[in-house]
Amino acid sequence: MIKNQYNFLTLSLILVSFLACKNSSSNTKTVNKDKVTISVKSENFLTGGLAEPISIESRTLSDGSTADCYKIVATSTPTDHNMGPWCPSNVSDDASAGGIWLDDGKVYDVDGAFVKNLATFFKDDTWMLYNSETGEITKTKTKQECQEAANPNVGAEYQNYCVECLPAYVADVQHTYYIPVTPKKAVSAYAFSKGPGGRGPGGPGGPDGHERPERPEAGHERPEGNSGMPSSRGLAFNGVVFDAPAPVDNILSAYTLAPFDDAGGHINLAAGYHYHAATGISKKIEQADGHAAMIGYAFDGYGIFENTDANGKAYIDLDESRGHYDETRGYHYHVDDAGNNNFIDGLRGEYAL
Repeated sequence: MIKNQYNFLTLSLILVSFLACKNSSSNTKTVNKDKVTISVKSENFLTGGLAEPISIESRTLSDGSTADCYKIVATSTPTDHNMGPWCPSNVSDDASAGGIWLDDGKVYDVDGAFVKNLATFFKDDTWMLYNSETGEITKTKTKQECQEAANPNVGAEYQNYCVECLPAYVADVQHTYYIPVTPKKAVSAYAFSKGPGGRGPGGPGGPDGHERPERPEAGHERPEGNSGMPSSRGLAFNGVVFDAPAPVDNILSAYTLAPFDDAGGHINLAAGYHYHAATGISKKIEQADGHAAMIGYAFDGYGIFENTDANGKAYIDLDESRGHYDETRGYHYHVDDAGNNNFIDGLRGEYAL
């Protein structure tokens, strides 16, 4: 009798142990796949902005798995639009002589009048970027001046300068990016760090004037507080990177102005030409159903689309990464308003390391 009770107890413990293991296994996080997943189309990229043909390499993703990824070596030089201008030369110049500035959700033309009015605009009489007698605007004119004025520790001698770095200074710049051929949904979205920097909602910023002086391989920066997460957001079809928010507070604290051109881009010597806002100038792919046009890919392989649809209506059902799903495009992102100095707020998929 005692022996039978012992055998029964042993069997019960084994059964309980088995069920516990089974329950533990069933509690493992799973990812519900989208009904429609759209792979990256390498032919969407303009070959003129590439240093070599796009190829495929097996890479480790952020979840530790491996996947085929497109290797894209870009020259950071758009072939679908001109770069610049950025800084006007005189306070009498109109908007065609300068670029734009992003502030508090709005886009401003950097014309002569804007530069002349900076003290009022920023409510600080220290601002004085022009000669009061001739109207000439003080701006960087050489590669050396560009480098020194865009240094994070800019000296007082460059206070009240308009920083303008020219394409000729970065003619040899190339960057290599890896994007998964087919997006892989992550268990939970990767949010971009929200550290000091730009006034937009996005984070510590990618390499830019007054940002980190050293730039790792583009598309694979490692911002503090979010190890392994790229700080850049994705690539436009012309091969120019959608960078993190420009740290405008740092730029303005040195009493320098580093305008963007009308396409939302500007240059520094390490990064080359890069975007901080989508203004509708780079290559886009219109959608037959009136949905917002596609302008590039995020670094997880999901498509990036303009802010508004063909009727100018913004999307109100976006998730924390600024994305949503439909059965025509699968999951995809919509960029922020240009004036917010921001593109998207996170990556919903796994990205290449």
